[in-house]
Amino acid sequence: MDFKQQHVIITGGSSGIGKATAQLLASKGAHISIIGRTQAKLEAAKTEIEAARSHLNQRVVTISANVADRVQVEQAINTAMNQIGPPDLLITSAGIAHPGYFQELPIEVFERTMAINYFGSLYALKSVLPVMEQRRQGHVVLISSGSGLIGIYGYTPYSPSKFALRGLAESLRGEVKLSGIHISIVYPPDTDTPQLEEENKTKPIETKMITNTAKTWSAEDVAREIIWGIRRKSFAITPGAKMMLLGWLHSPLASGINWYFDQIVAKTRCQGATRW
Repeated sequence: MDFKQQHVIITGGSSGIGKATAQLLASKGAHISIIGRTQAKLEAAKTEIEAARSHLNQRVVTISANVADRVQVEQAINTAMNQIGPPDLLITSAGIAHPGYFQELPIEVFERTMAINYFGSLYALKSVLPVMEQRRQGHVVLISSGSGLIGIYGYTPYSPSKFALRGLAESLRGEVKLSGIHISIVYPPDTDTPQLEEENKTKPIETKMITNTAKTWSAEDVAREIIWGIRRKSFAITPGAKMMLLGWLHSPLASGINWYFDQIVAKTRCQGATRW
């Protein structure tokens, strides 16, 4: 996939994996729109992303929005499209994690985590899909987590929100495939980001002992894995051997089942049994 002159929209693009991916895509010639909550962070990220551009005519647009608010997300996506054009690639990287002991965590933490991690991605996806379907092209990348493949002690608000993204990606994949749209879902390991720093403030000691058994990745290394996966049109992007093994062992029948479902969908549409 050639990213030159492509329009990439990234939620959570002002820090962490989102920003690192934006910088790497800018270095490959893409126009970038980043969406985040804090204008100061957005402007600082814009300076870094612009410095990574391969050509000075590449545009970098910043839009302030709370991804947990559907109207704000829709307005942000429309602003990005009005300024640069229809998106070729959407990456939903906005997310939060607040680990802790289940009985001690207020219900508001669970609600907020699901609102940002799941619904924030859903709102962005719903906003770009009509345009991508009209153009019959596009790629959507949902950022899940290793905690979206297996539930982790202490992550009772976080893991379900990342599992939900997996369910969304798996169930939507076949639906949009015939419209020329690709979906990828990323399962990063622990990554050295501001989010991880925040997590460590409330992480139970048992959770720290579990997560300390795995290597912490840099955001730049995860970004490179994401770009490689996009170019290969991979559905599941699993950085590192451990995530790859976990992703495969967690659902070894997935590729065969997806192939079987695709055959049913294709046959049904050929018979004219759907609105398509």
